[in-house]
Amino acid sequence: MDLNKLKGQLQTEVDTAFLYDSIAEIQADENLNRVLRSLSDIEKGHAQHMLDKVRTIEQKYEMPAPSSRAKFQLKLGKLFGYGSIISSLSSVEKQFAINAIKNKIEKGEKPTGFEHNHLNIIEAVNNNAALNVSGGFLSKFESRHKSVGGNALRAAVLGSNDGLVSNMSLVMGVAGAAVSNNTILLTGIAGLMAGAISMALGEWLSVQSSRELNQRQIDLETEELEASPEEEKKELVLLYQAKGMNVIEAQKLADKAFESHETAIDAIITEELGIDKEELGGSAWEAAIASFILFSIGAIIPLYPFMFLDGKNAILLSIGSSVIGLFGIGAAITLLTGKGILFSGFRQVFFGLAAAAITYGIGSLIGVSLAG
Repeated sequence: MDLNKLKGQLQTEVDTAFLYDSIAEIQADENLNRVLRSLSDIEKGHAQHMLDKVRTIEQKYEMPAPSSRAKFQLKLGKLFGYGSIISSLSSVEKQFAINAIKNKIEKGEKPTGFEHNHLNIIEAVNNNAALNVSGGFLSKFESRHKSVGGNALRAAVLGSNDGLVSNMSLVMGVAGAAVSNNTILLTGIAGLMAGAISMALGEWLSVQSSRELNQRQIDLETEELEASPEEEKKELVLLYQAKGMNVIEAQKLADKAFESHETAIDAIITEELGIDKEELGGSAWEAAIASFILFSIGAIIPLYPFMFLDGKNAILLSIGSSVIGLFGIGAAITLLTGKGILFSGFRQVFFGLAAAAITYGIGSLIGVSLAG
């Protein structure tokens, strides 16, 4: 057995239990609190099992504390919305399910279907499904912590990264041509504005198109419900069974959902389409404004030194600031990928500097060519 791999799995179990407990502590809904606590207890059991495996190799190894990454992730939840944490937990549970099924197949055993139960539960919480959990999980947190949306963290990281890398490459390319500071500033500002507007327009079109598609799907489901309610009810029962419920529980839940036309269409929209009826995929204008601001923040990092310095001093400060920014973005990406902070941070720095070096070299060649 690979000791490092076992320790990594143990840390994941500990972090997962910690996040379940932490979110449960600030949740007033008793049913939801009970679901999250139960998931945490199960993960603690898994952690103990993993610890026993580790101790077969390293006898004195102790149960680790929650990692700094998990604690940082919880703090970011207060800023960007707890949807990012639930999405992360969903990814973890999905990987657990895949590994469990893979292990059974390798042993010649048949998967029972229970391997996906944790994933079904956490996704049901994330999608505001029932499972005796009253109310919308994410909407309750949104009343405490307003955010751009469930994908705000991802948008913040990627938007800033696009702005920083693209404008750093542009600024270095122009600086390589040995032009004046005013020309570099003008070019950098033009690149910032062009990129930010392009990102905002692209995000607006993407979200607006998604909203229109979601609304079209809702309209079609509403028409189908009015035309053949029994068929839609049967589909809902099957969906609940696919999430791990037995036939009786699934039927009861579907019966409850179909007590009125409004609750029936809400259940169908949530379960079949995975759409939040109120949000429809989020606000297109909110997404566009956020993209514009985040891209601009990233793009200003390599540009600001040229506002008060010139020549090599400005270039060195620009590169230094960009390295710090790139490492920070790489570190933030680990909240989405689960990779190590140092690995992800330095990888981001490497690729960013490589792009800047290429454009600087091209700019130098062009500058020499023009001068000649």
